[in-house]
Amino acid sequence: MPDLVVRIKKKTDGSAALSCVRADGSTTWQRQEGQLGRFFPLHDLTHLAVESVLGLRRAFFGLLAEGWDISDFGKPDRKIDMTTDAGVAEIIVGLFDLERRTGERPSADELNAQLVSYYADHRLRVPSLRLSESEVEQIRATRAELLSRWHALPAGEALVLPFDRPPAPSNT
Repeated sequence: MPDLVVRIKKKTDGSAALSCVRADGSTTWQRQEGQLGRFFPLHDLTHLAVESVLGLRRAFFGLLAEGWDISDFGKPDRKIDMTTDAGVAEIIVGLFDLERRTGERPSADELNAQLVSYYADHRLRVPSLRLSESEVEQIRATRAELLSRWHALPAGEALVLPFDRPPAPSNT
């Protein structure tokens, strides 16, 4: 079984529901209604693409696999537990969300500059992660395939996707 089985249901009223089943059988889920029901499936699928391509072990889906609840991400007291992977992933996903809305396709160098700028503007330690052109194209291709599957999905059906975290770094 994968670390996490991600299930996004497209409801007949235009809303959506995200549920995730961990390898131990426990679950976390969230309804996404109204405008959120149209935005979050695309955002979450972009997370899946970014985290998978970049091998981010402890970003959104990795933390869910570890036992976090989806609601934990909105709790101010959990912000101190947020990992570098989760922060970087959220910024990168936001940049790809912007790309999806505007149609503008920045280069890896431009995306990296935006990432560095965000951290500098917020007086945060700039992470070492830098996107390569190959990674950007892989993210775009993976996201396009996932979004195509979502858009083709009939209302009332669910997209079910496995998510496996990369192996933990060895301490040797």
